[in-house]
Amino acid sequence: MNISSLAFEPTFFPATKSASPTCRRLVSGRHPALFVCCSANPAAAVSSSVSVPESAKKDGLKRIGELSQVSGVLGCQWGDEGKGKLVDILAPHFEIVARCQGGANAGHTIYNAEGNKFALHLIPSGILNENTTCVIGNGVVVHVPGFFEEIDRLEASGVSCKGRILVSDRAHLLFDFHQEVDGLREAELAKSFIGTTRRGIGPCYSSKVIRNGVRVGDLRHLDTLPQTMDLLLSDAASRFKDFNYTPEVLKEEVEKYKRYAERLEPFITDTVHFINEAISSNKKILVEGGQATMLDIDFGTYPFVTSSSPSAGGICTGLGIAPKVVGDLIGVVKAYTTRVGSGPFPTEILGKGGDLLRSAGHEFGTTTGRPRRCGWLDIVALKYCCQINGFSSLNLTKLDVLSELPEIQLGVSYQTPDGTPVKSFPADLSLLEQIKVEYETMPGWMCDISSIRDYSALPRAAQEYVSRIEQLVGIPVHYVGVGPGRDALLYK
Repeated sequence: MNISSLAFEPTFFPATKSASPTCRRLVSGRHPALFVCCSANPAAAVSSSVSVPESAKKDGLKRIGELSQVSGVLGCQWGDEGKGKLVDILAPHFEIVARCQGGANAGHTIYNAEGNKFALHLIPSGILNENTTCVIGNGVVVHVPGFFEEIDRLEASGVSCKGRILVSDRAHLLFDFHQEVDGLREAELAKSFIGTTRRGIGPCYSSKVIRNGVRVGDLRHLDTLPQTMDLLLSDAASRFKDFNYTPEVLKEEVEKYKRYAERLEPFITDTVHFINEAISSNKKILVEGGQATMLDIDFGTYPFVTSSSPSAGGICTGLGIAPKVVGDLIGVVKAYTTRVGSGPFPTEILGKGGDLLRSAGHEFGTTTGRPRRCGWLDIVALKYCCQINGFSSLNLTKLDVLSELPEIQLGVSYQTPDGTPVKSFPADLSLLEQIKVEYETMPGWMCDISSIRDYSALPRAAQEYVSRIEQLVGIPVHYVGVGPGRDALLYK
């Protein structure tokens, strides 16, 4: 949707004064002061793609080539930042791309060289690079029917998967009944529901933690499968009165997985051994994070979080590798902020302004199709994520979505309702709900940048916005996204 084509009456707030590049405003995080004025004239469009100078291409490839043997791409917000695209672009420079946590609740949208769109959920985004081996590590929960559906879609689109995907024998199996339990749990929570994808991720990790889960390697022992599955299903039935469990249900589930076991066998691998052997052989490994740090079970806005560790620590536990081998980590962050589901969101833009940003950015979940909540870039949350993960650089995505805004705000600091500064991102949800955000306002560039292919060709205001983020966070932005295609990544 073209923002400049939508006209409506501007809304003014008492705390808002006429903006200048250096003006600051203090407003409630739940009702941030928001431009809702649009340009009277359509934004000037770039008529054709700006070609990338050879020097810029070489510099970008050199930087990618210098990434550590084990590198990672992790999310800096509440997910949906565009991690899959960067992984897809980096994959040709790595022999292995690995997932270490999460499950099919991850939604990574990528485009191949012909511009064809692929929506991946469980399989690593490196699959489009034909020379890449994709690993689903022990920290991932695997829904086998969904796994094969994804493979079948890829194969039907001409992407070969044979011999290219390895699934850890230590990974836990996510069953259809886990998804049913997910829905029952959300219904039980009523108004305080978490807002999960209802893909069964939480219940599967719960089974893992209380030690009655079923692992991928258990499918090699079909004689004991009925007993292990009975234990799992009986536990769910004892917990939820609406969960229908009968001997017929058990028999049907066991027979289904006996069939899956035969097809899954060629994929099952001791991935801990495989990954560590690859490291010893000096092969390059790229770790693809699912979800993001603000959804981390320990560091996110608990309980409105996922059930795994999408931050740097999850790499070691989810793949079985030593911390000392993990090198460069790239944090992926949108030029603004979004989140799906419930939970506090200090810089959220409410009303028509949020609707505009959602439409301009096509902010609807890859996995669920749910509309994402939208807001300004939260520097406090971003610094917190960088502190936890130790990023060496950032990938700023979807800068083009902001192209028609006359001014752009950055949430640079927090205060309590009584004006006391908050030094970091707080764990206290009641405080987060009341937090006041101090915004720094910067001028927009008011022109289409989606066809630009050289960072130096970006409008000055766009470059200043990127530079200001670097200054505030203290980490360089090496990659800037201005569109969904592979070629729409600028190297800075």
